Amino acid sequence: MNHLLRSSAPISDAGWSLLDDEARARLEPALGARKVVDFEGPRGWQHSASGLGRTRAIEAASLEGVQARARVVLPLIELRAELELDRAELFDADRGAPDPDLTPLDDAARRIAVAENRLVFHGAGDADGGIVERTPYQVAALGEPGDYPGAVATAVGLLLGSGVGGPYALALGEEPYRLAIASSDRGGYPLVSHLREILGGPIVRAVGLHGAVVLSRRGGDFLLDCGQDLSIGYASHDEAVVNLYIEESLSFRVATPEAAVALSS
Repeated sequence: MNHLLRSSAPISDAGWSLLDDEARARLEPALGARKVVDFEGPRGWQHSASGLGRTRAIEAASLEGVQARARVVLPLIELRAELELDRAELFDADRGAPDPDLTPLDDAARRIAVAENRLVFHGAGDADGGIVERTPYQVAALGEPGDYPGAVATAVGLLLGSGVGGPYALALGEEPYRLAIASSDRGGYPLVSHLREILGGPIVRAVGLHGAVVLSRRGGDFLLDCGQDLSIGYASHDEAVVNLYIEESLSFRVATPEAAVALSS
């Protein structure tokens, strides 16, 4: 953890504990993607790539009489959300103030949670594609809350028809999740309870996800490889503010595209 330079920051041990607890409280409910895919690690900051179990031939004229092949790997991506905290608020926290203003930390935690979820579900630039882009099924509509059970049951039927076993999970974007937990089905039964019965697995809120995804939780289909897990690091400070960041390194790959069905909102 030395690269985070926390010992160089003008922050007390109690202050760091406060910041870590606050970040954890904000991140835990927002990191929906890692709750429904295979999470491996953390393996540490020096872990740089995920092995794919494949090779490619390379030209090696100087290695006469032998074949040469290079291992194919997926590089990890580093995500960083920067923030600026008022040092006066940290001093007040050390004095025992119960309500220091940590809004910038809350905002940074949300931004990096959105980034991680989008990396998993929607991909990111040159990274391997996300679940929504890789699924081979035609995207169906999630519809209104009363339509959720039918849409989810249809998605589960598609997975079963492709030989993809359960249990299954449902990841919902913020607005679909809000509607789901506030609604009942046509018989007055809580909607989320009805959906869990169809899935046999969890329903999670994933900030940054557009729509919803039904996916198998049998294992081995969606792999999130974590180097450094989410951590707060120190960048710089002056008399008024301290500049920090939340950082992680990870890769994500879809091993079985047919193990998920995307639903548009």
